[in-house]
Amino acid sequence: MEAIVKFSGPISVLDRTDVDTDQIMPKQFLKRVQRSGFGEFLFYDWAKEPGWNLPKNPILVSGRNFGCGSSREHAPWGLQDYGFKAVIAPSFADIFASNCTKIGLLPIALAEDEVRALMQTREAEIDLEHQEVRFGDRVARFEIDPETKHRLLNGLDDIALTLRQEDAIAAYEREHERSGPITTSL
Repeated sequence: MEAIVKFSGPISVLDRTDVDTDQIMPKQFLKRVQRSGFGEFLFYDWAKEPGWNLPKNPILVSGRNFGCGSSREHAPWGLQDYGFKAVIAPSFADIFASNCTKIGLLPIALAEDEVRALMQTREAEIDLEHQEVRFGDRVARFEIDPETKHRLLNGLDDIALTLRQEDAIAAYEREHERSGPITTSL
């Protein structure tokens, strides 16, 4: 997973509330488990609407309750595959936000008035280390769990965290090795 420290770029605005995971990544595209290739199906049904335009920028700004609905990892995979590095909204479904951070997609909750102001700008800078979103002449601070922040700053997904404990795991296995016949194939 790529570490997130600071980045900037243009924003894409999706001015809708209660965007659920089935709208982000419709169910008919959940037939595989690879993380790549989902970007082309992002907001599939909405993309057919006249006037739909969602530029491939690093930052997506949307309305409250983003990522609600069923838990599906494919929704964050699609957002990331499309090119987003962060999603900014007034609120997120908890499991959606957790699924985002596990793959290195940064969900940032800001106050409604900050989100509205951000939607009126073209660019923003996100500084995870200082927990700030900078745009125009404004600076908006955001909260993030310290352990999640550490993982994102260091590019550590669940596997990388587990591998950091490789010596302790090996020691545990040595200490708990059972004697007796081997019942598994070699």
